[in-house]
Amino acid sequence: MTVLEWFLVAQHELLLFTAAFFAVGLIDELGIDLAYFGIRLKRRSKTWVVDSVELSQRQLSGSAAVFIPAWQESAVIGPTICHMLAVWPQDDLRIYVGCYRNDPSTIASVIAAARSDSRVRLVIHGADGPTSKADCLNRLYSALCADELRNGEQSRMVVMHDAEDMVDPAALGLLDLAIGQAEFVQLPVLALPQVGSNFIGTHYSDEFAEAHGKTLVVRDALGAAIPGAGVGCGIARHALAQLGAEPFARQSLTEDYELGLRIAQMGGRGRFLRCRTQDGRLVATRAYFPAELNIAVRQKTRWMHGIALQGWDRLGWSGSPVNLWMQLRDRRGPFGAILLTLAYTLIVLSVLAGFLIGLGLVEPIPLSPALEALLLINLFGVVWRLISRVAFSAREFGWRVGLMAAPRLLISNIIAIMAGRRALGAYIGTLRGNPIIWDKTEHRDHPAMNLSLEPKVN
Repeated sequence: MTVLEWFLVAQHELLLFTAAFFAVGLIDELGIDLAYFGIRLKRRSKTWVVDSVELSQRQLSGSAAVFIPAWQESAVIGPTICHMLAVWPQDDLRIYVGCYRNDPSTIASVIAAARSDSRVRLVIHGADGPTSKADCLNRLYSALCADELRNGEQSRMVVMHDAEDMVDPAALGLLDLAIGQAEFVQLPVLALPQVGSNFIGTHYSDEFAEAHGKTLVVRDALGAAIPGAGVGCGIARHALAQLGAEPFARQSLTEDYELGLRIAQMGGRGRFLRCRTQDGRLVATRAYFPAELNIAVRQKTRWMHGIALQGWDRLGWSGSPVNLWMQLRDRRGPFGAILLTLAYTLIVLSVLAGFLIGLGLVEPIPLSPALEALLLINLFGVVWRLISRVAFSAREFGWRVGLMAAPRLLISNIIAIMAGRRALGAYIGTLRGNPIIWDKTEHRDHPAMNLSLEPKVN
């Protein structure tokens, strides 16, 4: 065989390998889609309509502590606190903000935003930052325990948020209602579209709209463990105590994700709640996500490293068949990045192969019926994924944003490939003893500074 013939053989075999695994992935996604449609037909995933005014003014069943870890967040922590204090007027609310002693600008912003409101508790870490997000959360937990001991009363729940979040007025009351029936409750997250970043920043809008509009709905309906998103989640205080003196996994890059799963492993119930107000507004946490490529890749690297690679090591494989299925989905990120790399490489190789065949330099290798069937399945899968992504994005943000989800899928894939490579390298580094540090995302803008809570546009 000539070199060119070997080239065609290699291209053909790589095409068969990639098409087969993409078909397996399509079966996985279709399983979620069919489960979602079945749940909707049986009305088991009904989106409840709630009274926003009543929930926002609801007196809590017990005190609630909000944990906000903050490292170099002076640009956004102020609007977060001011907005939270304004829309959550409950007297039993306590906001614990964790800062570091070597971050005076964030400390000053917290003090200015609190405006002597006794519901805000500034907690300064005794170590120089950044340590890790989990370490900062554990410091907040120890401060809560000290306050409870001093006051002689234990909080009813802990709510987790990030420094850049804009909370929903109805969220705290909704969590207070739900926490009586579950140990862990997660509300949706809306990554807001960004006019100045229609592709990189807004691709998060598409991903969260589908994940928190479909995938987590299916997990909840099937009784699978609900992972934490790190924001908009409420944890029963007694469940947090069962996790020990340091309930947040210090050595994990995604301690929030682990938290929901660990509570489920202890026998606690997790819930994912989708509710809308009378005017159609989704009760969710709203935030802007990274609009720059390098920052988005760093963030996705941390998620992939913590969930897919560390999760395998730290949590193992256990639970019901449904939970095992969800664990497999959560941990497929690095392998998916490899498949995407092969797919885009195949596009280049196929164009080159067609060029060589067109010049008559080599005879084409006929496609087998099996490979033809796989390619048709893959084509259907790509079209179906595009339709799904567009539909779920349009449901939350309108058809103008939704239709752009199709070309944004390419950006999402490119970021996933870059993050997958970095995550594998970072994971190998930790195996060699590299420390876990808080590789935090930079935040420069806050939703509360330039928009109000609006009902969905469609």
